[in-house]
Amino acid sequence: MEQYHGSIKTAVIGFFWSIVLTFAAYLLVVEEWLHGPVLVIALISLAIFQLLVQLFFFLHMGHEQKPRWNLIVFLFMALVLLIIVAGSLWIMYNLDYTLMPHDMMH
Repeated sequence: MEQYHGSIKTAVIGFFWSIVLTFAAYLLVVEEWLHGPVLVIALISLAIFQLLVQLFFFLHMGHEQKPRWNLIVFLFMALVLLIIVAGSLWIMYNLDYTLMPHDMMH
């Protein structure tokens, strides 16, 4: 079974885009070019692009012989991650509500 490990060219392109996207997010925050919800949307957008760069250039999604299985495994991993994050936030919110003194709530 032959596996695709990419080339130096794809690794350099992926590394370049990772650096550019990371530096862009850094500059948006440090130089305060954007504020409030616009900053959050911009950072989320840059994070999504960063995820796509990592998937295609370093994890080689789409270059394998059985891409459907890798997609299924990736989606399952995303579902598990979503459950962990959502469950953690739900637990923290519930603990905050439960442990907060009732006279401070009004």
